Amino acid sequence: MTDLRPLPVPALADNYIWLVAGAEGTAVVVDPGEAAPVRAELARRQLRLAAILLTHHHPDHIAGAAELAATGATIHAPRDERIACACERIGEGDRVEIAEAGLGFDVIEVPGHTLSHVAYHGHGLLFCGDTLFSVGCGRLFEGSPAQMLGSLERLAALPGRTQVCCGHEYTVANCAFARQLDPDNAALASRAREAATRRARGVAPLPSSLADERACNPFLRIDTPALVAALDPERRADRVARFAELRRRKDDFRMPAP
Repeated sequence: MTDLRPLPVPALADNYIWLVAGAEGTAVVVDPGEAAPVRAELARRQLRLAAILLTHHHPDHIAGAAELAATGATIHAPRDERIACACERIGEGDRVEIAEAGLGFDVIEVPGHTLSHVAYHGHGLLFCGDTLFSVGCGRLFEGSPAQMLGSLERLAALPGRTQVCCGHEYTVANCAFARQLDPDNAALASRAREAATRRARGVAPLPSSLADERACNPFLRIDTPALVAALDPERRADRVARFAELRRRKDDFRMPAP
């Protein structure tokens, strides 16, 4: 099995649980913050849950895992005692093999949003939780700016056709923020229009591609002249300081009134 088509399952306020169909009527889900939407989608598609992949310990990513695993699915999770429901603990360099589904994913440690955060990469997919978002990145709750920048750069180095399956849908707001800093970026302007159109039609603007993220996402573009010029002159010489200021500005950003 090569590249797959992931299904975003809306949950809670703005979460996406990701579902991937495997071999023999099986499925894998990533970050089930609640069980009911997953159960409904599995039933609709007549799939049996084989495994659950968790990226980090926050409740909106794990709260439905134990209930879903009651049917026999294995829960793979970072080495973090705050994830009490884990069956298999994983970390950097590990590979999660789900034999009955014919699926396998490499584990990448990506500290920043949380210290034990991981991502899963395989079959042309990247399940990155709250590290890399569509045209954005996650807040820093436990890690440092240097850690988050390093994690983002590791993910950005993956193949450009990789589909970015993130844990929340903030594309429209993220595009609005990015365009304030990078107003002449044609790829970003196109991405903003596409996201707004898809949202208006009730269609998820996810997954994105890593190539698109490298073209549009300000947190992957901190070395470009436009981004450097938009930031505080006192921070321009230091990459980590530039990233930290960019993240601070995003934390303070509010969508303009329509």
